[in-house]
Amino acid sequence: MNWIFEPWPWYISGPMIAFIMLLLLLVGKRFGMSSNLRTICTMCGAGKKADFFKFDWKSQRWGLVVIIGAAIGGYIGANFLSNDIAVAINPTTIENLNALGFESAGKAYLPTELFDNSVFSDFKGLLLLIIGGLFVGFGARYAGGCTSGHAISGLSNLQLPSLIAVIGFFAGGLLMIHVLFPLIF
Repeated sequence: MNWIFEPWPWYISGPMIAFIMLLLLLVGKRFGMSSNLRTICTMCGAGKKADFFKFDWKSQRWGLVVIIGAAIGGYIGANFLSNDIAVAINPTTIENLNALGFESAGKAYLPTELFDNSVFSDFKGLLLLIIGGLFVGFGARYAGGCTSGHAISGLSNLQLPSLIAVIGFFAGGLLMIHVLFPLIF
């Protein structure tokens, strides 16, 4: 049963993603987390404040199953299908992160210095999470979708705007990690 605890190889997980995308294409649905979050905001009444949220959310409620499934699947994967909570990171990267003050690098799934509950009592950590969340939200809205929507769904549909968005996501990530991240920490 050790195969359960190992990451699935690309030749298993890749075709599974392609199969799901084919099913979504056949039924005329799009995949992306930001559109599902838009549906939640609309359900909660955000349409009263912004026109962006004025749409028939009931036609998109199938996407709420995606959010629930991601949460349940993440919980099951982390608590029942994992035998190691650490992510396999290159030793040089671990050294670099340790030098920046991330002692949990290579020992935890997420850096506890950013994602531990203590971040809510640390002004700098809380400010970084708020600013990062605003940038992610603005970026997803400005790009017309999130990374999962563009990279998985948009590229599957051979959409040029999705290709441009994905290139932008990668360029922004490289800029962040190699230029801005060392300045912040």
